[in-house]
Amino acid sequence: MSELKPAPRRVQQAAEGLGLAVRVVEMAQSTRTAEHAAAACGCAVGQIIKSLVFRGKQSGKPVLLLVSGGNRVDQKGVAATVGEALDRPDAAFVREVTGFAIGGIPPFGHAQALPTWIDQDLLQYETVWAAAGSPEAVFEVDPRRLAEVIGATVIGVTG
Repeated sequence: MSELKPAPRRVQQAAEGLGLAVRVVEMAQSTRTAEHAAAACGCAVGQIIKSLVFRGKQSGKPVLLLVSGGNRVDQKGVAATVGEALDRPDAAFVREVTGFAIGGIPPFGHAQALPTWIDQDLLQYETVWAAAGSPEAVFEVDPRRLAEVIGATVIGVTG
């Protein structure tokens, strides 16, 4: 683990703290987009977790959606589940609440606890891949186990 850069190392340590037996790896190429990540990991785009931070329109509180790489979020539909309308915040807000830059946001290990929902479409796979703190770092994980250890609620995110 000592060979990892600081942000991916934090993600590896957070995984261990959750009891997740995963191994963070840093790829030679960018994994910033779902398509790039799928190519780098040798998997389907749907097996990539997009960690998307939204902000409640009324509360201003952050919400984390873990979305299958091929899906687009139906914000109105998700808002009904979450309990308020959602906005896409700026990069500064995302970094403040997660501790990570967009393109490398992991599903856990954030600067503050985030209410988290996971796309039901991720559960069709035995394993999925998630960002691990930088645009080149990823890890493979069982999506059901991930949802369990982080307390994520399973929802449909598409219309």
